[in-house]
Amino acid sequence: MNRELLRSQLERHEDLRLKPYRDTVGKLTIGYGRNLEDVGISREEASLMLDADIDEAVKYMETVDEYCALDPVRQALLVNMCFNLGFCGLMKFKRMWAAIGRGDYSRAGDEMLNSKWARQVGRRADELAEIMRTGNVT
Repeated sequence: MNRELLRSQLERHEDLRLKPYRDTVGKLTIGYGRNLEDVGISREEASLMLDADIDEAVKYMETVDEYCALDPVRQALLVNMCFNLGFCGLMKFKRMWAAIGRGDYSRAGDEMLNSKWARQVGRRADELAEIMRTGNVT
């Protein structure tokens, strides 16, 4: 089989869509016709996507002075939150950021838990707030 020919045909026939869409039979699809409902993605693809998403979140976080001044453990928890909430969502934690700016990590952890996000994610918030308070991963 001529793989290059096939790839060229599929790229032309399927068209690249970078956001999910419904195909002609109503299946959720992405990319060059990847049927997400029936085929899904592989672990390798999921891992590549996760790495790309982490890189994107870090890029945004590196624009925040308070983040840049933190130790790597607290930086990781904030990237975790950014991944979950989106950058704009994380930046709405005004009292948490103010506490971080003062170096009051105990208060920052309290502010993390005093949120709709904490009620939504439960133990994730508890774990990350404890890391914020102590700077240690258990």
